[in-house]
Amino acid sequence: MTRPVLRAVIRGSGSALPERCVTNAELATQVDTTDAWIVERTGIRARHIAGDGETTSSLATLAARRALAAAGIDAAAIDCIILATATPDQTFPATATIVQHNLGAHGGIAFDVAAVCSGFLYALTTADALLRGGNARRALVIGAETFSRILDWQDRTTCVLFGDGAGAVVLEAVEVDPADPAAPGIIASRLHADGAYNDMLYVDGGPSTTQTVGKLRMKGREVFRHAVTNLASVLEEVLADAGLVAGDIDWVVPHQANLRILDATARKLALPPEKVIVTVDHHANTSAASVPLAFDEAVRDGRIKPGDLVVFEAMGGGFTWGAALVRI
Repeated sequence: MTRPVLRAVIRGSGSALPERCVTNAELATQVDTTDAWIVERTGIRARHIAGDGETTSSLATLAARRALAAAGIDAAAIDCIILATATPDQTFPATATIVQHNLGAHGGIAFDVAAVCSGFLYALTTADALLRGGNARRALVIGAETFSRILDWQDRTTCVLFGDGAGAVVLEAVEVDPADPAAPGIIASRLHADGAYNDMLYVDGGPSTTQTVGKLRMKGREVFRHAVTNLASVLEEVLADAGLVAGDIDWVVPHQANLRILDATARKLALPPEKVIVTVDHHANTSAASVPLAFDEAVRDGRIKPGDLVVFEAMGGGFTWGAALVRI
């Protein structure tokens, strides 16, 4: 009999979207674009945009509350909150501490992670390490963004791509038999970064340089090329770590950047498209929120079920990229 090990098990998920939904047709009245142009190049048809009073922390708090409800766990039992975001409420303190206060989960670990679209994977992997190391028992991992606040609304090549939202999961440290293929929890994860590509996807400002927030800038073709290669590679890495192959996967929950990237990555791995969770059409690119948003939708509509083998994957500015293999 193998010795039991601690694994971080997903106990529940939740998500939140701003009230206002903006269609491509509405955007076409504000910038030089059309619904057909956007759909053909990205697969996006609509996105949610934060209004007055809707912030990264308010969306994150709502997603967290829904995840706690799904898990049947009280906020007071959470001793770690990690929030992935590139659009915090303030430069400091961490937006995670605002969420912690909103939930009434006082005294535990709370901090933000900045890895842009890969942020949720970075946060999930960090929480996994903290739980397995005994530094916490239950964690909230949240991806939340208000990207609409850093967009240049005169740049039709970028402003049509992004939306706002939040997603969250509750993790709990559980002893499992590692030899049991059905044992739940995070099985393997891999993270990468390469700062040589900073100028391909970035914000052109910040407190230390321009003293302004800045606007998002992107070289779309270069990002697309690197995304397909990096996402396929990191997915293969986590499968190899677990001694599995692509055919063993029940679902891929990828970063929702562009439908063409999702299709190209699936083809590269010979994965059937019906195994890929797609929400980019109605969420657009919500950066660190996109993976947990898509996961929560697929859990709530019944596609992802207990026992399923799921891969999360994402790539973002930096470049950063990563993947995690999870048995639900």
